[in-house]
Amino acid sequence: MNSVFGNNYLWLRNVADIVIVAYLIYRGLLIIKGTRAASMLVGLTLVVLLYFLAQPLGLVTLAWILGNFLSSIILVVVVIFQDEIRRGLTKVGIQPMLRRNNKAVDDKSIEDITLVCSNLSKGKVGALIVMQREVGLDEFMEDSVILDAQLNRKLLFSIFVKESPLHDGAVLIEGNRIKAAGCALPLSFNPDLDPNLGTRHRAALGLSERSDAIVIVVSEENGSISMAREGRLIRNLDAALLRDSLHRFLSGPKTPVFEGAA
Repeated sequence: MNSVFGNNYLWLRNVADIVIVAYLIYRGLLIIKGTRAASMLVGLTLVVLLYFLAQPLGLVTLAWILGNFLSSIILVVVVIFQDEIRRGLTKVGIQPMLRRNNKAVDDKSIEDITLVCSNLSKGKVGALIVMQREVGLDEFMEDSVILDAQLNRKLLFSIFVKESPLHDGAVLIEGNRIKAAGCALPLSFNPDLDPNLGTRHRAALGLSERSDAIVIVVSEENGSISMAREGRLIRNLDAALLRDSLHRFLSGPKTPVFEGAA
């Protein structure tokens, strides 16, 4: 009886082990999908395959070099995939059981943001707007101007006009309030980025690589509207696409309406 129980326990443990590892690999692949990390992973896989081929083929020197390289594989993976690891751990930290209650953005605020971005685009006025979600961004407010004001289209537009001393920095919005203006954001150093992208676009991508924030960029050169999310940049958005994207990522859960309710 004990033997049967022990065998069942070992079988369940092995199945659980395989399922957990497979799930972690799957989630990891989802995180790097569509990023430069995907091509780096392919390159790293080819190096590993070359190492296993070098030994039976008698390529002693090549096997020795690759063996020494792969002996520090954990350090290599951490260095190469540091942005993806940071983003993956951030996602784990904002799972439903661990997340804080973030402030949803209402329809009026989304409409105000869309209208302001559209007007800035028409006038070719550069702008950088950060929409905070689950991950706190207080560290980027240290050298900014704290506003903590109700989100208003006139106030938001006035921040980015060229006469404003805050127009070069980012505006940080949480929920329906403008928390700060003139924020300095970290730049992305992704070598695969379009070299024509300016500092605003690199700052938007840099923050999206480090947090779950939604960052809107209005180009000063051509007035195009872009959105950065999870290390990816969506370019050439019109007002309708921008509005739909903000509703999808920022609106809170809607209260269901049941038929026959009073």
